[in-house]
Amino acid sequence: MDFFYPNKINDFWRVMGIIFRNDKNAFWDGERQRFDLEAIKSFLNHEGIALWDTAMAVRRLKDNASDKFLEIVKPIDLESLLDAHPSIKHVITTGEKATGVVAEQAGVNVPAIGVPVDCFIGSHSIRLWRMPSTSRAYPLALDKKADAYRAIFQ
Repeated sequence: MDFFYPNKINDFWRVMGIIFRNDKNAFWDGERQRFDLEAIKSFLNHEGIALWDTAMAVRRLKDNASDKFLEIVKPIDLESLLDAHPSIKHVITTGEKATGVVAEQAGVNVPAIGVPVDCFIGSHSIRLWRMPSTSRAYPLALDKKADAYRAIFQ
């Protein structure tokens, strides 16, 4: 899947399924053994949720998916993104590395997981949320991850 969180062992789409459809497999295509991109896109459009990378260029320092060994070569220009989409009021990151990119641009400390911080990116007032990683490597049960993310959408 040429999209966000395509790995079948990542819990992001299961978390969204639990929160919005009360079904962890709402976005899973069991026949093809992959996430259903069209169902995901339809869901995101319906809910007004946009996804974007916090890094536009990265270098993997080890041959694995861990953000711990990820060097951000070129971070997102969040101010330009917000200039182009001024209706964005919440920026939600999954994991400490991504949150650090946004926090640095906002001039704030990385917030605790699930505790938003109000800040500015240029002239844009946003609420920055740091959420737990949805990687299975992150030691938190699926239902607890869903509970953490649910707080954002209530």
